[in-house]
Amino acid sequence: MMETTRDRILKAIKSLPNIDHGALDTVLFTKDDRRFGLIRKLLDQKIVPEQELLVILVRELKIPSIDLSKYRIDEKLKDILSEKVARQYEVVPISCFANILTVAVADPLNVFCIDDLCNITQKEVDIIIATPSQIKSAIEMFYATASSSIATAAENLEASNIDLTSEEGAQEVNNAMADEAPVIRMVNLVIKQAIRQRASDIHMEPTENGVRVRYRIDGILQDILTIPKENQNAVIVRIKIISKLDITSVQVPQDGRFKMRLSGQEIDFRVSLLPTTFGQKIVLRVLDKANLSVGLHKLGFSKQSIDLLEDGMRKPFGMILVTGPTGSGKSTTLYSMINKLNTVDRNIVTIEDPVEYLVEGLTQIETKADIGLTFSMGLKSVLRQSPDIVMVGEIRDGETADISIKAALTGQLVLSTLHTNDAAGAINRLVDMGLEPFLVASSVVLVCAQRLCRKICPFCKHKVQLPEEAFAKIKNKVKVDLVFYEGKGCDRCRNTGYLGRLGVTEVLQIDDQIRDLIIRGKSSHDIAQHAQEKQGMKLLFDDVIDKMVAGETTLAEVYRIAAEEI
Repeated sequence: MMETTRDRILKAIKSLPNIDHGALDTVLFTKDDRRFGLIRKLLDQKIVPEQELLVILVRELKIPSIDLSKYRIDEKLKDILSEKVARQYEVVPISCFANILTVAVADPLNVFCIDDLCNITQKEVDIIIATPSQIKSAIEMFYATASSSIATAAENLEASNIDLTSEEGAQEVNNAMADEAPVIRMVNLVIKQAIRQRASDIHMEPTENGVRVRYRIDGILQDILTIPKENQNAVIVRIKIISKLDITSVQVPQDGRFKMRLSGQEIDFRVSLLPTTFGQKIVLRVLDKANLSVGLHKLGFSKQSIDLLEDGMRKPFGMILVTGPTGSGKSTTLYSMINKLNTVDRNIVTIEDPVEYLVEGLTQIETKADIGLTFSMGLKSVLRQSPDIVMVGEIRDGETADISIKAALTGQLVLSTLHTNDAAGAINRLVDMGLEPFLVASSVVLVCAQRLCRKICPFCKHKVQLPEEAFAKIKNKVKVDLVFYEGKGCDRCRNTGYLGRLGVTEVLQIDDQIRDLIIRGKSSHDIAQHAQEKQGMKLLFDDVIDKMVAGETTLAEVYRIAAEEI
């Protein structure tokens, strides 16, 4: 019997490594229907990666492929293929010459789709192949005109309860006005979708032809959509209005805030505008107060780290430092600690640049360098207010460090951050700022260095076999027969394989022996080595390895987090 096209494709798929043949057989025994053919089911079940399937289809069907991320579609094609049809059949128009319409499809075996397109467009349809993710992205970008964005926003907003308020939270936006103003609905939709997808930041970046919108999800920026260029100024003005900023100022950076209530939950946004070549770039930082009440154990910290941190928080005075690069979760850790310490019998004052979370029960001060209100000046004034606990957003200079150290020595518990790569490095950094080693040794009680690693998506987590050379650099840290896990990618994790993040920590407790090392001017390497040998301190490298062994993160994240140690 002659081998069919379907047979050739299945044969090629079965020859691929790491194919789950049991899942493949299940798909094959399920009857195809008009909408869900073989290709669609293979992709939905994540049996074969879409890029590998694309290669097989191109080779076996002799149909060309296209990289839609590098292709600019002619706007006139919207008149031939409507957005509704493109979304229904998951196709993208590429070109139209004479009576031949070329479209990109993910499933070239779906003849029903081709027939329907011929009847709808009254044209002869030619096909090329693209990956489903590129087709979905291309549809979003190509049909993201003002009218379609507004229609989509209206449909979504009808099913939700969103209020936007200013920093003062006094006046709610008039819902009737939102119905009349398409740009308001567009901005609301972008913000709401960011929260639904757990984004920490929203980036709106003007380009020559539009406004690129990206979300930072689990620390990684992802393209979402492009807002038409003609809506750029209206979007910027809308965000400035709700942030109480000057809408006439376009040449200087601006910072503001606003609040949003989604289904009764209040979320703060910090807004930053920066002039660029093609207009003002906007970054909205999502500050969800719910993250502050989860506790250190929900941040993914190990039990050893939590015990040490809680022991440090019980000290009546001294300094606790949290270190790490930008975006490593230092502020969330500090606020989580402050939230636990925030009781009615304590006077807690924070000095920040800027104030990130507005927390009831705290006295919060925002630095303003233009009027001379710096960390050091603010800290001097705060100490006259008889605080029990002081949080300094960041120690940036010797004067701030000196005042913080003296506050820690005179009866206050001081919490702050430093930009150092490891815990022991914070000690040398303070000394390098001009502080006497004996003052540092006497005041600092604990240093926590941290990073954030991405967590494997639990909905598509599966075992993988890695070649020995992949983990050759950490063979002395893991067993040879270790089982590795990864995420295949699914709708829940936006096909990234990761969902959420975990804190990776290295906690240095300052005991008498370490104080002696500091006074004698020993290096950070000597201090870390002593802490490992005598205290059993786990380095960042060890902590992320433990999380990989526990099946919580991947080998790729180990190499990313611990690149300096390997």
